[in-house]
Amino acid sequence: MSARTHDMPMTLATISVALPQAIAHGAGTVQTGIFKRPVSGAVRVHAAQLDGDGQADLVHHGGQDKAVYAYSLEHYAWWQETLGIDAAFAHGQFGENLTVAGLDEATLYLGDTLAIGSARFVVTQPRVPCFKLGLRFGNPAMPRLFAGSLRSGAYLRVLQQGTIRAGDAVNVVDSPTEKISIRDLFAAYLAPNDPAATTLLRRALTVPALSGEWRRQIAQRLERRAAT
Repeated sequence: MSARTHDMPMTLATISVALPQAIAHGAGTVQTGIFKRPVSGAVRVHAAQLDGDGQADLVHHGGQDKAVYAYSLEHYAWWQETLGIDAAFAHGQFGENLTVAGLDEATLYLGDTLAIGSARFVVTQPRVPCFKLGLRFGNPAMPRLFAGSLRSGAYLRVLQQGTIRAGDAVNVVDSPTEKISIRDLFAAYLAPNDPAATTLLRRALTVPALSGEWRRQIAQRLERRAAT
């Protein structure tokens, strides 16, 4: 593996965290940590989360492979225009911990190592939206719209605990030989029966950084594909 230069310089614009809270859903409530809010100052990065952050559903969210979620600052303007919303969204709107200026899923690769402040992270998978994103936006169509946009952001595993703060540079300091962009991986995941997508998913299994969850799901999809 070797370092490479990202197509566009990346900077940590905002850090957002939240502890799980009960939100109205249907006739009852659901616990969710998606309502992130920006925080100021230095934030400590731990092995499975940032200081002050938490997830309610550890089966589908959080854990070491999805300890931190990063999303592109530039996507905010696109979503405001697409959704026809005039008021600016506060950062953290997509449930992300790190709002990163210059992050582009087309040039961010599975297995990239990111240096931010004194912490180090590795890119493990795109984000698959669930119904809680719809709760966050007050729009049940958001998970479908989010997936279709391919503006997925990326989950990160913590390689080195440390401290980060808004304004820090986000540098790619290591990159795998097998170059699979987060955008291409997500597109293939959404179309596993396409021959080209199947080939890319097989390649993804060779990247050690791929999350355990996606490794299992991709392997299952490929098995089903081979059986047909």
